[in-house]
Amino acid sequence: MRFLFIIATIASVTLVGCATQPAERPRASAPEARPCCRSAELGPSRAAIVRTAAKLVGANTIESKGRHIAYDCAGVTRAIFLKHGIDLYNSSANDPEANGVRLIHAHIREQGTFHQGPVVHPGDLVFFDNTWDFNRDGKVNDPLTHVGIVERQEPDGTVVFISRVAGAVERYHMNLGLPHVHKTADGRILNDYLRRKDVIDPTNTGYLTGELFAQFATRVGH
Repeated sequence: MRFLFIIATIASVTLVGCATQPAERPRASAPEARPCCRSAELGPSRAAIVRTAAKLVGANTIESKGRHIAYDCAGVTRAIFLKHGIDLYNSSANDPEANGVRLIHAHIREQGTFHQGPVVHPGDLVFFDNTWDFNRDGKVNDPLTHVGIVERQEPDGTVVFISRVAGAVERYHMNLGLPHVHKTADGRILNDYLRRKDVIDPTNTGYLTGELFAQFATRVGH
């Protein structure tokens, strides 16, 4: 499928985290057996996934011919993989209230693996918890609320990933060795803010990427 990514001006989004709502599901299709030994060359390369993601940096809306793609973190991630013939929303999970992030997580449970690092690779997915109060109960109990695509890992361990957070698709940083540090003394960003602070937040609320990190994921075939 051919995609057109368009940069345009839209209204600012009030939430910092990815406020995905119950997501549109792909049409049902016959179940496909998970390959046990398929060569990575048969799927899109990691470099191709990352190149597609990098082209979106700075964009603040997406148009995809033939499909409705929500402009949120999950929709952007889905659109990047759809460019290469993979629908991350496609799984056998049956949760009508699932947001896009949880649909992608369900897809990886069937078509990939999860890990905690510390080494990650370009094209891996990165999931976060509690980036906003998804269930609106005032507690820090909201798993799988944000997702992005790893672009690279720097020599100091800082992971650079691409995601839509606020007004546009941008690059963000996360250093799991120093998860509570925003910047170094010389101004280098280790962890970007991923959740907006609110006066009603519980005392155990995290705001930085390293504090909100859940897990990395690798999809089989790339």
